Amino acid sequence: MTPSFLIDLKNKSYKHQYANIYFTRLTMLRNAVEKRAKARWDGLQSEPLHVARVLDVVKSQLCWVIGTVYMDMPLKPNVLEDIGRDHSIPAPPPREKFYCDEDSVMLEDESGRIKLVGNRVGEERLVTGVIVAALGMETPTGDFEVVDICTAGLATFSEQEILGSDAMDVDVDSSSTQDEYVAVVSGLSIGSPLSADAQIQMLVEYLTGEAGGPEDQQLASQITRLIIAGNSLSLAEYSEEGEDEKKPRKFGASAQAIFSPHPNLALSAHLHDLTSALPVHILPGEDDPSGTILPQQPFPRAMFGKAATFESFHCESNPAWLRVRCDENESSIPNEGRTSSSQSNHPPVTRSLLVTSGQPVLDMYKYLPTPPSSLVSIAASTLRWRHVAPTAPDTLWCHPYRDRDPFILWETPDIYLVGGMPQFGTELVGSEDGSGRTGRCCRIVLVPSFSQTGVLVLVNLRTLEVQRVDFGVEGLSAGGGEQHPLGDGGDAMTEG
Repeated sequence: MTPSFLIDLKNKSYKHQYANIYFTRLTMLRNAVEKRAKARWDGLQSEPLHVARVLDVVKSQLCWVIGTVYMDMPLKPNVLEDIGRDHSIPAPPPREKFYCDEDSVMLEDESGRIKLVGNRVGEERLVTGVIVAALGMETPTGDFEVVDICTAGLATFSEQEILGSDAMDVDVDSSSTQDEYVAVVSGLSIGSPLSADAQIQMLVEYLTGEAGGPEDQQLASQITRLIIAGNSLSLAEYSEEGEDEKKPRKFGASAQAIFSPHPNLALSAHLHDLTSALPVHILPGEDDPSGTILPQQPFPRAMFGKAATFESFHCESNPAWLRVRCDENESSIPNEGRTSSSQSNHPPVTRSLLVTSGQPVLDMYKYLPTPPSSLVSIAASTLRWRHVAPTAPDTLWCHPYRDRDPFILWETPDIYLVGGMPQFGTELVGSEDGSGRTGRCCRIVLVPSFSQTGVLVLVNLRTLEVQRVDFGVEGLSAGGGEQHPLGDGGDAMTEG
């Protein structure tokens, strides 16, 4: 069964403590970490002792213990300091990084907390909330010197692998007549002062098969659905201090927002054109008019006018799990999408997709030095940690769940899509069996902001290959600024 991030009225309560999430997370992932740690360390000649609780580690004896990582970082936001500061002084701007040389790594469970030291700790590049097993021994000063760290590793893939078919080979060219693509875009930012209106119109025309040459239209005809991964609308603008500040304000508001219905009407019009041609899934993002805490709940369908009347239009949560069936003879969902007339011997394929609007990856990015860490490596680490948002609720707002943690990955997706990124990136993350051979792979795709880059990402459902389509207008960048001429044509769509 696909995990759900929907919060019903029965569980929509904010009276619980956030500590419940950490205890639940440790309980649910302990067995997976313990199983992998035993397989990794039981063959050592020193025969390390498994200690059940953090505070039961033995001095000068090699042992290993399981717990939750906590990063003690002086630069990390502190709510108590924020409450106690002098509010007559403007708050400092948010930091781009929490990382500094004075950071320390703690391992805690229900019994207590112990400090982890050693070179291995820094090499692992951990963040708060990760469940790990640490191998080492307690030092005379009371710290735990670590020689090795083990995480849960990749979970099993939910969909069965199709054997005996070369159509499942990754990064191998196949006949275009049997390929089906999922198109992914993020950060349309409609309503922004630097909105990429021309590029967005080109995007709509491309996906509906009205733009480009024969090759472009052939590729567009193989796109079976579109995923909009957050930030479809821009943030509301606020007026600067001036004459408007002299007007009486209601409820002590510090500034008056300039709300305009035009961005939402423009988005609804684009969605109406798109849903008439292919299924569309839209997720809320950090800048969208949606709840701030994760998981963000789906948009109300009434926001999108006539587009909401189509059964092919889907409002999803953030994050969201999707199942997509790739079949050359029929659509993945009855009466939806485009069908391919090609006939082949390749069996149908069902892919699982995990989609987020990017807040967890961007939050974890603040914890780690870059380089060596990168946005792609952080996304890959979440798969090995089996958790989408480990820093929630420490530095990432989330719902105070009491007896479950929906961000735990009980299965590894075939495709992991992360929207709201500053730049495009992709990587294949493979699982390993007991022999050390690489098995199945998960395709990670970082989807950049369309308003800034003009990039649409296409993922081949059969081969997991990734293509990017760049939309540009001569003299303009995607964000509305100047751009070097592209050539003789007034606009351009480039594929890569």
